[in-house]
Amino acid sequence: MVVVGAGMAGVQTAVALREQGFDGTVTLIGAEPHQPYDRPPLSKAVLLGKAEGSAFDVDFEGLGIDLLLGREVLGLRPADHEVDTEAGPVPYDVLVLATGAQPIRLPGAEGVPGVHLLRTLDDAERLRPVLAGAHDIVVVGAGWIGAEFATAAREAGCAVTVVEAADRPLAGALPAEVAAPMTAWYADSGTDLRTHARVARVEAGAVVLDDGTRLPAGAVVVGIGARPATAWLSGSGVALGPHREVLADDRLRTSVPDVYAVGDCASFPSARYGERLLVHHWDNALQGPRTVAANIIGTATDEPPAVYDPVPYFWSEQFGRFVQYAGHHTAADRLVWRGDPTGPAWSVCWLRDGRLTALLAVGRPRDLAQGRRLIESATRMDATALADPARPLKTATA
Repeated sequence: MVVVGAGMAGVQTAVALREQGFDGTVTLIGAEPHQPYDRPPLSKAVLLGKAEGSAFDVDFEGLGIDLLLGREVLGLRPADHEVDTEAGPVPYDVLVLATGAQPIRLPGAEGVPGVHLLRTLDDAERLRPVLAGAHDIVVVGAGWIGAEFATAAREAGCAVTVVEAADRPLAGALPAEVAAPMTAWYADSGTDLRTHARVARVEAGAVVLDDGTRLPAGAVVVGIGARPATAWLSGSGVALGPHREVLADDRLRTSVPDVYAVGDCASFPSARYGERLLVHHWDNALQGPRTVAANIIGTATDEPPAVYDPVPYFWSEQFGRFVQYAGHHTAADRLVWRGDPTGPAWSVCWLRDGRLTALLAVGRPRDLAQGRRLIESATRMDATALADPARPLKTATA
């Protein structure tokens, strides 16, 4: 058994195989030389110097998991049942692809001093002294990672400007009416948010916008999205989707026999939502491995297949607020507010055919917990009752 990728999805796949009784060889290949680690603390405790690292609390040796670290994968040859790495080929009987996603780089900024990404432990360690020095920082992109980094930088005492090409933060994730109240969070924290702002070029010490505005920048942090890390699969026969993600089925099998895919690098068909989902969040990387392990082991024991169709979930800590989201919504879904979005705690629900499809909770964790269960059970909801923030979500059923 070979797992390619030593992030959350890869580590949890290896652990799940052992927990579910697999007693064969398990090899985990990671591109980074570090002991496998969790990523969410990188934009929080690790970045601010409150923690030295975020290594997983896993006894790899005790579980009999062989680590091949510091090995970049170069290709896959299914006919030979081998993965090519920098140190030579690694044979497999069953292979799990868990290579995650890689950040999108800002065109024209490569090689410019002071330009940073925030994806790896090394990235966080390079940014630590920048924050400690209270530099002027320009963040490109007002998505989840941009907001989280801006939050940490303001906490460290830096002057922060966030530039966003769209008309609002989180434009790719939330509708305008939901993202609008979040705009005030930036000003409240002392962060300068500039929307409709496109970067023309990055120079040493400055970011120049397309309207000629020159922003001083002791450092530039780019957070404009991520794409599945699948370039190494070129020519392998593994089917890829429009975002270059691995097209897995509902059992997380790929188009190639004996090859599975899990986490940020793969999409899966959701019967719950009637479409294929590509989920770039921690919880997906935590949940999917259990399905992969069950199907790998079940194939050998003729167990019924395990189907993967979760309610997606993620959270973000930004500007003193705890933001959580569960489910998946579309523009056609009905939007219902719970509470005043100018206040410290409120939620937004999305309904389709009277059933809850998604929920965004700001400072209302109970709404999130109850809403997630209601989405899973496809319970019919009363929209009028749902709009009353004083009423528990679980009692707002039709």
